Amino acid sequence: MVSDLLGKRESTAPVGSERCDVNRAEIVRLQRRWVVELEQMELFHRWLDGKRSARQPCRVVGDSRTGKTIACDAYQLNNPPQLISGSSLIVPVVYWQSPPESGNREMFEGILSALLYQLSHSTLSEMRGRVHRTLKACQVEMLIIDEAHRLRPKTFSDLQDILDALQIAVVLVGTDQLDAVTRRDEQVYRRFMASYRYERLTSVQLLETSEIWETHVLKLPRPSNLGSAKMQKILGAATSGYLGLLDRILREAAVRSLERGLPRIELNILSEVAAECR
Repeated sequence: MVSDLLGKRESTAPVGSERCDVNRAEIVRLQRRWVVELEQMELFHRWLDGKRSARQPCRVVGDSRTGKTIACDAYQLNNPPQLISGSSLIVPVVYWQSPPESGNREMFEGILSALLYQLSHSTLSEMRGRVHRTLKACQVEMLIIDEAHRLRPKTFSDLQDILDALQIAVVLVGTDQLDAVTRRDEQVYRRFMASYRYERLTSVQLLETSEIWETHVLKLPRPSNLGSAKMQKILGAATSGYLGLLDRILREAAVRSLERGLPRIELNILSEVAAECR
């Protein structure tokens, strides 16, 4: 008799409660960062493939929030570490994001940490040797240094030593400030002369990306028609073609819609969220 009652209670649970649980799960999903391999990212990855094959150093420059970091992170994920029986862990691509005012020690610690190497108290000279040995043992082919414009000037000499000693393709990623930083030392600038410009989205790309986000990231119960002229007018003005801003606005608008019990992003909600990002 108890089990029957429980069965009835389960079957007659309020529909609104179930919908609330579904919405909550969707909101949690939308809070996570999503990586979508757009055409722009694929072109960039092919360019990196060429530099890795040739073991050539280079720079990647672009405004903040254009998607450089996610693209570099995705490149590393597409080239994961491999554990081959009887040998060390092979790590083809190492990615490290520099914090502000990073010197040699911070960079060495970051590289070793990225290689899952246990850190210990060492002199700078010992760390330098350990980094070289570990990069060689892991057969690293490409080292990506993100936010490289934050590096202290003397740190670049160690990157040049890694280039010379190990023939690793070192990639410096940053804003336009990176150009100014590298030009301070003619030798550094010449070594990293090859560059790739990570551009903002054009109006056509913005429309296509909005539709891709609606289908593959937002996945709301009903279409929001983000590619419509009215929606694009709001998104174009609010994002100026910055992929990071587009992602932020669309995900927040989707979350806000679900919190209000709506099955799609309405024009007024998108305007509301976009206005907060100007």
